[in-house]
Amino acid sequence: MSTATRVLPGFQITLGYTLLYLSLLVLIPLSALVLKTFSLSWPQFWDAVTAPRVLAAYRLTFGASLIAATVNAVMGLLLAWVLVRYHFPGKRIIDAMVDLPFALPTAVAGIALTALLAGNGWIGQYLEPMGVQLAFNPNGVVIALIFIGLPFVVRTVQPVLADVEKELEEAATCLGATRWQTFSRVILPTLTPALLTGFALAFARAIGEYGSVIFIAGNMPMVSEITPLIIIGKLEQYDYAGATAVATVMLLISFVLLLLINALQAWQRRRS
Repeated sequence: MSTATRVLPGFQITLGYTLLYLSLLVLIPLSALVLKTFSLSWPQFWDAVTAPRVLAAYRLTFGASLIAATVNAVMGLLLAWVLVRYHFPGKRIIDAMVDLPFALPTAVAGIALTALLAGNGWIGQYLEPMGVQLAFNPNGVVIALIFIGLPFVVRTVQPVLADVEKELEEAATCLGATRWQTFSRVILPTLTPALLTGFALAFARAIGEYGSVIFIAGNMPMVSEITPLIIIGKLEQYDYAGATAVATVMLLISFVLLLLINALQAWQRRRS
């Protein structure tokens, strides 16, 4: 492309602005986080990030996030399929409601879920007598993370599913493939990269979620206390180095998991 027909500035200027913008928003804050952690000695750092209460928060945060992202991958695919492949009354309303967790303040979402699922809530009052408690325990954490993560999967898979050529499905059917074979061997391989992207986005969003979780979790140490709450607690106690140490561990684990998911996406694209 000649210089006269380029819409954006030259490569050097564009790259410079990109790196500056990325540094101001991402690299400098993350670097400050890691540098603050260096104020601790190695034994102090290890004690801060391996305390029993912190380890329990890690297990809950990453375990609940993984469960929620997995549920959203399945249900998000199903919801996207219904919105793309079927026409029914109220479809536009349901399509708009998918984005509700994006627009709704997380604290409002937490309060709403608590009002529904608590023992005296609209739904919880019927479930708790049967021994099903969904609020103020790890179950509430998972439900809150499912609520805030579902739109990421739906909005990632929906446009890809809409672009899938129906001629391929018709050809598979003409060749004798069953519906399941058509879905698993024709449609699903095309959707897998988008599905993995939605899973990664929902997982990353769930790891850092705070507002909607603290109202429904119960925040009991060693039981239903998430890692962001541990960090907030350390900050309130002016333990800035301890807070950054825990945050650094979360950052490293999240980065490794997202890197693995991206590698899986790249492998899937090469296969297809």
